[in-house]
Amino acid sequence: MKLFGTASVNNKGNLEIGKCDVADLVNKFGTPLYLVDEELIRNNCRLFKSSFSNSDIETEVIYASKAFLNLAMCKIIHEEGVSLDVVSGGELYTAIKAKFPPNKIYMHGNNKTMDELTLAIKAQVGRIVVDNLQELYLIERLCKELKSKAEVLLRVNPGIEAHTHEYIQTSTNDSKFGISIFQEEICQIINEFQSSDNVTLKGFHCHIGSQIFEETSFYGAVSVMLQFLGKVANECDFITEELNLGGGFGVYYSQDDTPVDIANCLQNMIDIIKKNAKKLDIKLPKIMIEPGRAIVANAGTTIYSIGGTKKTYGGKNFIFVDGGMTDNPRTALYDAKYEAVIVNKVNYENKETYTVAGKCCESGDVIIKSIELPIAEPEDILAVFSTGAYNYSMSSNYNRIPRPAVVFAKDGEAKLAVKRENYEDILRNDVEF
Repeated sequence: MKLFGTASVNNKGNLEIGKCDVADLVNKFGTPLYLVDEELIRNNCRLFKSSFSNSDIETEVIYASKAFLNLAMCKIIHEEGVSLDVVSGGELYTAIKAKFPPNKIYMHGNNKTMDELTLAIKAQVGRIVVDNLQELYLIERLCKELKSKAEVLLRVNPGIEAHTHEYIQTSTNDSKFGISIFQEEICQIINEFQSSDNVTLKGFHCHIGSQIFEETSFYGAVSVMLQFLGKVANECDFITEELNLGGGFGVYYSQDDTPVDIANCLQNMIDIIKKNAKKLDIKLPKIMIEPGRAIVANAGTTIYSIGGTKKTYGGKNFIFVDGGMTDNPRTALYDAKYEAVIVNKVNYENKETYTVAGKCCESGDVIIKSIELPIAEPEDILAVFSTGAYNYSMSSNYNRIPRPAVVFAKDGEAKLAVKRENYEDILRNDVEF
């Protein structure tokens, strides 16, 4: 078990986060509960900002909000001086409602709808990341209708293989994202942007995948992209002002994971950028990165109440909790692994190997496939660590189960950020006929 941020064991033998006893939070807010360590999020933002900095290069850290977003998160990210990456109208609308500075918003998506692009253009977001030529033509048309202009980045695919789950690889030659830098028509594509009256191409965006532990994958992407900038300068007569290198920095979920040293990795990336730019004799562009998981994953913990246990005829020990794949689908999707503790028995000896299963009517509703814990009993409290990224974001109402509440904890104070859904919320959009 590895504790992150402010997580610790207090003098009552209970887990506490943000100087709040988790057992007390359960009494106040109920379970399941997404508990967020606000201080750790802020510290992670500061780590990325300080590490991705150099007097010779203009840099920008952009939070990839698909990992975890709500109004409270927007406020924290803005206060820490980090920009925001959104990938849908819903995420953009959340940012607008949070009064996030629109010039610091980057609008992504491989198939943005007309409504989403209209919202982005009207909001005057800082950059729209364009996936393909059809999208360019649509943005151009909308800008004419709205009597507006848009500054954009073109998403390109550098063909770097990242050793991660195939569902979260984004840079293979068959990826649904972006345009390959190796396409023969790349100069024609860039010329289409340059000939636009209302759209200004500022540079390029790439992203090689998520949950990446090999530093060489990031360095390879940097080198390939700098070579590409040299190529488009020489062959396409286009000088790149901005280069967004995406994110994908892996985090610790279990003892199998070996994350990179963020500070060292980012400084190495900057060094490679400077050396390659000098070697290729190209102007240093502004460089951006988009961490998401690396900022929030370890800051999130999901709290459950244990309803019961069962030992099967086949010998498997189950712990049943009051949540499941509705609040954490990652185990079912990616075979994700997690560490956990029984909140009220943190210092007890581990005596059993359990499978932690949820309450959904689905055999695949498993959160942890095998974990050693103390003897579990009904009404014990289970804390599953590192659930800050893609858990709340991917949660669902499968089996018409309401979504949990979200609470931010810091300095002994717990603030409700998202209310717990109730059954009326489940019916809210139903129409009787």
